[in-house]
Amino acid sequence: MEHNTNTNDSKVGSKVEGKLSNMSEDKKEDILDNFESFKSYLGDKVDKADKLGLNEEQKAKAAQKVGDYLAKHEEPKNREEKLLYELWRAGNKEEQHMLSHMLVKLVS
Repeated sequence: MEHNTNTNDSKVGSKVEGKLSNMSEDKKEDILDNFESFKSYLGDKVDKADKLGLNEEQKAKAAQKVGDYLAKHEEPKNREEKLLYELWRAGNKEEQHMLSHMLVKLVS
């Protein structure tokens, strides 16, 4: 069962990275323009994950992929994103994972 969970998590992570890297710059700009747009976007993705039957851990791992991507490829566009960016950079992988859980709760 553990191997199957890891395989599913890997598939989810690959899908998240693929969608983010293929997203148009205009779409990214719309999402990241203000924090409410970002929360709405993330909330929509969490709702879809719920409908797909992903558990809390899988949703947090997907959110962590989003956080990793944003920290590496996007500049924060507002104060809230800047705070999340700084927290993300300050934390180790475990702390980033916990922050991912909190973000999922925030938008659920």
